[in-house]
Amino acid sequence: MTNNLIVSNVIRWVIIFILQVLILKSIVIGWNGFNYISILMYPMVIILLPVDLHVTISIIISFILGILIDIFYGSLGVHASACVFTAFIRPFILNYYEPKGGYALNLAPSKRKYGFNWFFRYASVLMLLHLFFYFSVEVFTYVYIGEILLKTFLSFLFSMLFVIMYQFLFDPEY
Repeated sequence: MTNNLIVSNVIRWVIIFILQVLILKSIVIGWNGFNYISILMYPMVIILLPVDLHVTISIIISFILGILIDIFYGSLGVHASACVFTAFIRPFILNYYEPKGGYALNLAPSKRKYGFNWFFRYASVLMLLHLFFYFSVEVFTYVYIGEILLKTFLSFLFSMLFVIMYQFLFDPEY
């Protein structure tokens, strides 16, 4: 990876992190005293990692990201475990959605490079899996599977809205 690529990724990660812990964390949407919707933008850091980044490095980056989010959310490794899971399954999802011409090296998977439909499918699968894993680990039992699925679905809708807005506003061009 070039220095320009590293700097632009770090800047993007810092912006998404600050947006998550200072703004999106304080948004509470729910009813009857139960928070059904959590807007999680930080999985974008994992989703937008360069395609050719080794899985070990992406897992380490994801773990650090998750631990930092856990510190601000006051949770005990829930975000870190979901981030590591997302980084672990990311190569399989990338392999499944690989374009006919293959991926360009050192590029983040984005709508500008691979088209909106491709990016939306790719980001949707990763975000849905991330959210399901996150809410499953949060309650750590499948007794509440209905609530897990409801929280996953509603949070997915709102989180993907932010992901799409981010892609249209700040789509990386390198």
